[in-house]
Amino acid sequence: MLLADQERKLIKKIKKGNQQAFKKLYDKYAGYSLRTAYALTKNSADASDIVQETFIRVFRNIESYDMTKPFRPWFYQILVNESRRYMQKKAKEAISIESEQLLDHLNQQMDEEKDFEQLESALDLLGEHHRTVLVLKYLNGFSEQEIADILQLNINTVKSRLYKARQQLKAALGGVVDE
Repeated sequence: MLLADQERKLIKKIKKGNQQAFKKLYDKYAGYSLRTAYALTKNSADASDIVQETFIRVFRNIESYDMTKPFRPWFYQILVNESRRYMQKKAKEAISIESEQLLDHLNQQMDEEKDFEQLESALDLLGEHHRTVLVLKYLNGFSEQEIADILQLNINTVKSRLYKARQQLKAALGGVVDE
């Protein structure tokens, strides 16, 4: 059975109030959502709070989910919005994400502290818009169109933000910037 079909069946069960189905959905998305929230906030406690609030919102709003569309972008839209809401409430700036250069290493759970610290410093220079599109693209593997849908932006805006974010990272890391 296709993954999307399994997910639809799970969501149908959740809509009928099946708590075990919701737990399965939680188990499926908790790890990635925690990594994403941490990448946006650079704070484990904040990330945990954001993920908890995200799942509460998903549970409360599952009835409004359109079953004809993929679940993952809908879920991550809630996660990103909750991250923004949480960080605004705390009056902090979202600080860091893992970049394009380290995502492969992170996905393989490799420790390269020196490179990571240098990358974190470079990412501190990026604004929230640029960090967010990088997190969605390189940490979560969303397409540019999916990012546009999640953030409710024009796809050209997403492409522009990704390009500018990569250019800023290259410059901050001492690389040659494309003109």
